[in-house]
Amino acid sequence: MTRSRTCMPASMPDQELLHPSTQGKVRAVIEAVSPQIDGGRFPIKRVLGESVRAQADVFADGHDSVACELLFRPDAEPQWQRAIMAPLGNDRWAASFEVDRLGRWLYRIEAWVDHFETWRRDLVKRQQAGQDLSVELLRGARMVRETAGRAGDDAPHLLEFAAALADAKRPSAERCDLALDAGLARLMRQHPDPALLARQEPALAVVVDPVKARFSTWYEMFPRSCAAEPGGHGTLRDCEARLRYVAEMGFDVLYLPPIHPIGMHERKGRNNKQRADPGDVGSPWAIGAHTGGHKAIHPELGTFEDFRSLVTRARELGIGVALDLAFQCTPEHPYVTEHPEWFLRRPDGSIQYAENPPKKYQDIYPFRFETDAWPALWQELKSVVEFWVGHGVRIFRVDNPHTKAFGFWEWLIAEIKRGHPDVLFLSEAFTRPRVMQRLAKLGFTQSYTYFTWRNGKHELIDYFTELTQTSVREYFRPNLWPNTPDILNEYLQFGGRNGFMVRLVLAATLGASYGIYGPPFELMEHEPREPGSEEYLDSEKYQLRLWDLARPDSLSGFVARVNRLRRDNAALHSDATLRFHHVDNDELICYSKHTEDLSNIVLAVVNLDPHHAQTGWLRLDLHAIGLDPTQPFQAHDLLTGARFLWHGARNYVALDPARGPAHILLLRRRVRTEQDFDYFM
Repeated sequence: MTRSRTCMPASMPDQELLHPSTQGKVRAVIEAVSPQIDGGRFPIKRVLGESVRAQADVFADGHDSVACELLFRPDAEPQWQRAIMAPLGNDRWAASFEVDRLGRWLYRIEAWVDHFETWRRDLVKRQQAGQDLSVELLRGARMVRETAGRAGDDAPHLLEFAAALADAKRPSAERCDLALDAGLARLMRQHPDPALLARQEPALAVVVDPVKARFSTWYEMFPRSCAAEPGGHGTLRDCEARLRYVAEMGFDVLYLPPIHPIGMHERKGRNNKQRADPGDVGSPWAIGAHTGGHKAIHPELGTFEDFRSLVTRARELGIGVALDLAFQCTPEHPYVTEHPEWFLRRPDGSIQYAENPPKKYQDIYPFRFETDAWPALWQELKSVVEFWVGHGVRIFRVDNPHTKAFGFWEWLIAEIKRGHPDVLFLSEAFTRPRVMQRLAKLGFTQSYTYFTWRNGKHELIDYFTELTQTSVREYFRPNLWPNTPDILNEYLQFGGRNGFMVRLVLAATLGASYGIYGPPFELMEHEPREPGSEEYLDSEKYQLRLWDLARPDSLSGFVARVNRLRRDNAALHSDATLRFHHVDNDELICYSKHTEDLSNIVLAVVNLDPHHAQTGWLRLDLHAIGLDPTQPFQAHDLLTGARFLWHGARNYVALDPARGPAHILLLRRRVRTEQDFDYFM
């Protein structure tokens, strides 16, 4: 009778049917490796100098010891580096490595049944039981000799150990001491039997960015509104003259909306009026005119020499220039006539303009990413990024990336970072959570968030717990913006001066990266275009504005103070240690950050009510921030200079908006010297 393969008796397995991980002598199992994103589909993220702490469940059948190692290397290097993984208990193991080079790294875990370590463990037990060890020592010597056969330069040393272990003339105790020698164990571990190795496949990846990817302070400004005289069109040179102002407020990224030529066809008027009046300047996001497209500068802004001068001067002041990357065209853009196949044609032959029904954007043509000519489209858009990288730009804020193909972004960012690993991409995607997260997984360095609309205590706690205490933190780096040219939140419309201060403190301390759209923020612009709208009245998106930066009520000094304390306190340079603490008043929110070594601990208490004084009792998790609950500690307010002596976890706070809506407290431990003198550090 003919027997099918699936009905074969369970005798010797057919090796062709076996998965590679189940073939041969492999007995070790590797499971639940972390960190990894979607089973290793996407890389995790780190910045230069950070570490990757990898963990895994590693075990084997029976009672043999297992060994496991973490392997890691820059993607461009063939040689793996290794770190021994330490047991955490319950078959969980961990090891770390530091990333000291920009670009893509790989890491994986290898494990094996460690027969030599099993032998050493049992040898101690046999010795303690007083058993005869002569045969056991010969068995150990044989394992060492076998390892010497694959040990290369280490072979002579291993053979010496093997000979000593097998030497019956030596006292048994001396041979046992040799068996337990740490140097022998290290050599044996370095040369495991390849036939026993279980290897995690495929290797996982980590993308390493500059430190600015984790900690950055952004200021958005329209160059065309930098003119000194009313009605004048600002230039890049005018923008350069304002760099000192930006630097004095403590920002290290200057983000410019599109600086390209603006189309005339269907140009929008002031306050987004459907038709422009003579002299209206249009929206910078309507890119393209007879003077050029994405690789051109608006003639009234200046020249490429002016742009290079701006980038150079900004760099001298410690500021990186970020350019808006808006992949869309006006009807006059050269792409429309040169590559009509990149756009969607309607049945009447016209090109489909952008719509978000019932809204219509007749001045914008979106690219059609489903075009058959997509390879040429992708290459051209990549060349736009490369063009500006060639002019000194290393940071791009990407407009509405969620309206372009995911595959395109994954390809583009990887291509750019392959040659320029220092380039950063900020995703401006106010869209559904899964879409925002997917863009971050695909490679965007930082991401806009829902912070703009999170104003209540519990929604802030829930949202930032998700961003910082779940797996999302491995790939999603939040960049918090209280306002943007598109968004004047209701809280700012009605919160008054204190409302702006509250949102600034929250953004600057909850997030290691944050930004403001200025000068409207520091000058507290709060009038909407109409009731219920988040659009600014007389928005810079559609007209020139002249800003009085010297206004006595400007928040620029407060902004500078907050940014200075951000810079001076390393605890605020990361989101990894963000922890919320209990307050018995829902109008007060309390949270802390600290450095890994607990040398810098910052606690923020913010009154979310911009109009009324609020009081409450804090209940601090002192263990989480490394403070001794039995000892007093000092809370030094970095905003006002006030100092408070607190005892224990329970402490009283009162915040009156008339005097300041927040505490940003540096916590200092009490230290007692040999002379019995107390001070706080």
